[in-house]
Amino acid sequence: MRIQLSEHFTYRKLLRFTLPSVIMMVCTSIYGVVDGVFVSNFVGSDAFAAVNIIMPFLMVLGAVGFMLGTGGSALAAYTLGAGNEKRANEIFSLLIYVLIGLGAVFTIGGIAFLTPMSRLLGADETMLPVCVSYGHVSSCWA
Repeated sequence: MRIQLSEHFTYRKLLRFTLPSVIMMVCTSIYGVVDGVFVSNFVGSDAFAAVNIIMPFLMVLGAVGFMLGTGGSALAAYTLGAGNEKRANEIFSLLIYVLIGLGAVFTIGGIAFLTPMSRLLGADETMLPVCVSYGHVSSCWA
């Protein structure tokens, strides 16, 4: 289905373009809730507090990835829509390389700065090991 900006925009067409983003945000939110439920019920309230202390640091790292992925894919799609397939492939390849490199830098930097960031965000000596442990798992696998 090809859509021109000049033609009538229906709810079906609106859903076609917005539904993937909505589903992604819902899944991301459910992940946070389910993670909190499992940690609080099976590990305890100190661990749940530690997870919530380190979460802003992890969210900042994730936000940069979301930003680059969304902006880069929009730029590649725009270029492809303009009929320049070769340039769109170049942009997409560059985006992949940048995200792989930035992912490696963020993983190494995130792990290196987990302890200072946990302290800066308010972790005491009881919660610090749990913050660092959760941060390691989230930095390497998320």
